[in-house]
Amino acid sequence: MLFLIQLLNMDILVFKTNLRYRKNINHIGAHLDNLQGIIRWNVDLHDKDKILRIEAKDLSPRVVENTLSHAGYSCEELE
Repeated sequence: MLFLIQLLNMDILVFKTNLRYRKNINHIGAHLDNLQGIIRWNVDLHDKDKILRIEAKDLSPRVVENTLSHAGYSCEELE
């Protein structure tokens, strides 16, 4: 029951990125793993928009965009 309650409080954030290669994903991984509130994340390199999907609790999309920007990548939230 506790797990279900945690899922209900979770946000799913979706971003368009300019990530192209596995090495880019590895590079941002170190940055994303340091952000508080992220439960899990993944990148779909097969999608034309190179989608970054984040499951998180209490995480601002602006924090993710700024984090990737500082790492040298573009990141724009899709609504």
